[in-house]
Amino acid sequence: MLIELHCHSTASDGEDSPSAVGQRAAARGVALFALTDHDSCRGSDDAQVPGARMVRGVELSCDDEGRTVHILAYDRGGPWQQMLARLEDVREARRRRFRVMVARLEQRGVKVNGEAILEAAGERAVGRPDLARAMVASGTASSFRDAFRRHLFDNGPVDVAHRELPLPEALALGRACGAGMALAHPHLYGDHGELLLRRHRDDGLTAVEAFYGAYDHQERNHWVEVARHLGLVCTAGSDYHKPGDPLPGVELPAKYVDPLLAWLSAT
Repeated sequence: MLIELHCHSTASDGEDSPSAVGQRAAARGVALFALTDHDSCRGSDDAQVPGARMVRGVELSCDDEGRTVHILAYDRGGPWQQMLARLEDVREARRRRFRVMVARLEQRGVKVNGEAILEAAGERAVGRPDLARAMVASGTASSFRDAFRRHLFDNGPVDVAHRELPLPEALALGRACGAGMALAHPHLYGDHGELLLRRHRDDGLTAVEAFYGAYDHQERNHWVEVARHLGLVCTAGSDYHKPGDPLPGVELPAKYVDPLLAWLSAT
C-alpha cells in the first residue's frame, strides 16, 4: 500500500502549496495521506488526494532537555480543537520572536521590513530564513550563508531563543486529543531515538516512522525490529518538502498495513 503520512507544504517550510502536494500524492496513487506541516494544520483542507483515506496531522517541534525532537501527531476523532488552540499559541510566540529579531537587526544597521514579511507569510510560521531571504533581496547580505554567518547564527546577536513545546507537554496534549503519535525520522537521533521510544511508549508515543523516504533497506529493517521489540506500530512517510526530494508516497508492506489502519482508527 502506498502511504504518505509525513510531508510539508507552504503552510510551514515546504515549497509546494498544500493542493500541489496533494496532487503529487494523487499522481503516485497514494491510498492513505496526511499533510504534516510543522506546528500547523492550516493546509490540511486544501491538500486533497481523491480516492485516498485522509488523515489530519501535524509535525510537532518538541524540546527534550535541550534537544529538538519531532513528533508526528494524527487526528483520530478526539477533541482536536485542543491541538489547534495550542498550535495557535506557538504561532503567536514565533511572530513575537520574529519582531524582536527584526529590531535587533536594525540595531546592527540592517533594516528589514518585518511587518511586510509577516503579512506576506499569512498563517505560515516565520523565522530566521525569512530574514535571510529579505537581506539577500535588499543587498544587505550576499547570500543565505553570509546572512547567517554575520548576523543570524545560533545564539548570535540577532537570534532569540525559541522555547519549543516541551516533549512531556506535547505528549500530554496528544493524549488529551486522542491523537496517534509517532516518532518522526528516528535515525536523526542516533541511539537516543530508541531511548525516546522506550521512555515514552507508555506516554502515548506508540508508533515510529520505520518506513521513511530516504531510508535504505538496512535502515528500515533496523527500525522495524525496534518497533517489533517494543510493540509499536510502523508508519510511513517521505518527508517531502520540495521538488527533488523523494516524492510523496512510501510503499508499506502488507503485513504492516492493518495494524497501522487500526491504530489510526483508535480513540
